[in-house]
Amino acid sequence: IDWLQFAVEWRKLYQPSMEEVRSGRRPFTILDVLHRESLVKLVERHRIAGLSEADVDHMNRAWHRLDPWPDAREGLARLKRTRIIVPCSTGNVALMVNMAKRAGLPWDCVLGAETARAYKPMPEAYLASCRQLGLAPASVMMVAAHNHDLKAAKGQGLATAFVARPNE
Repeated sequence: IDWLQFAVEWRKLYQPSMEEVRSGRRPFTILDVLHRESLVKLVERHRIAGLSEADVDHMNRAWHRLDPWPDAREGLARLKRTRIIVPCSTGNVALMVNMAKRAGLPWDCVLGAETARAYKPMPEAYLASCRQLGLAPASVMMVAAHNHDLKAAKGQGLATAFVARPNE
C-alpha cells in the first residue's frame, strides 16, 4: 500500500466526519473517535488484514505524535512571556496534551472543540474558549494558517493573524 496516499485519504475524511457532528446528524463526538472510525473504513476499503485492535489504536494515535513546525516552540515561548497561549483546536484534549508534551509546546491550557462541544467553524467553538478564559472576544486573537478558520473567528469578534504554512 502507498502509505502516503493512505494518509491523504484519511485526512480527506476529517471534515466530513466533523460535519456529521456540526450538522446535528450525530451527537458531539471527540476527534480521536472520528479519526478511528475513518481509519477503520480505510483499513477495510484497502483490505488491510492482520491488524490487532492495539495496532489500529497505535495508528490512530499518529495524530498525537505530530511534529511541530520548526519555528513553533521558539515563537510560542516568546509569546508566552506576555500572552496567554491556548490552542482552540478541533483536536480533543488528550490529543492536544499528548502532542504538546511530545513536541515541547508551552501552551497555558487546551481549549476548543471538546470543551466547547462544537467543531469550528461553529461560533460556539470560538466563543466558548473566550468565555472559559474570562475574556471578551475582542481581546482574543486567533492565529492560524487556515483562512476559513480566521474568517469564522473574525465573524465572532476575535482579532486574527495569519501564519503562512506550505500546503495548508
